[in-house]
Amino acid sequence: MNLLAAAADDGDLFVAQNVFFAVIALVMIVSAIRCVTTRNVVHAALWLVLVLAGTAAQFILLGSEFVAVTQVLVYIGAIIVLFLFGIMLTRASMGDDESVAGEKRLMAGLVAVLLAVVMGVALLDSYSDTRLVIEAPQRFSAVSDAIFSQYIVAFEAVSVLLLAALIGAIVVARKE
Repeated sequence: MNLLAAAADDGDLFVAQNVFFAVIALVMIVSAIRCVTTRNVVHAALWLVLVLAGTAAQFILLGSEFVAVTQVLVYIGAIIVLFLFGIMLTRASMGDDESVAGEKRLMAGLVAVLLAVVMGVALLDSYSDTRLVIEAPQRFSAVSDAIFSQYIVAFEAVSVLLLAALIGAIVVARKE
């Protein structure tokens, strides 16, 4: 309660950016939970689109428009399309999957909660006294020059990996 009172005194609590951050984060959390709890694979991919779009919105709030646009183009535009092609080409079950038993779901939930607690404790232990310093955002040309000069090998390796995954999905789905 003292933290809320201190933030209210500073006038930082109800800034529009904080409200939008909270709304977007809530939508992302609900979408992520629905992504892993839905029984339909296509619906899971569509819930993942909402999570990735929320991530792009968070980048916009942070002032990183280039990263937000890259998030939309690469992850929503390419990866999700690749997922959907893979789902449709491999003829995955589109409805309920009866092979997943309740005990497996319970164990998966327990492991997820345990991992979340361990990750939270590790983050708090590592970064509890660290203050985030936000510098002026870089120009688009500097970021694009770095991607297409210094990191071109990694960029091309990822594109080859995506192409190999798509070809693999077609080969698996093809009938002999």
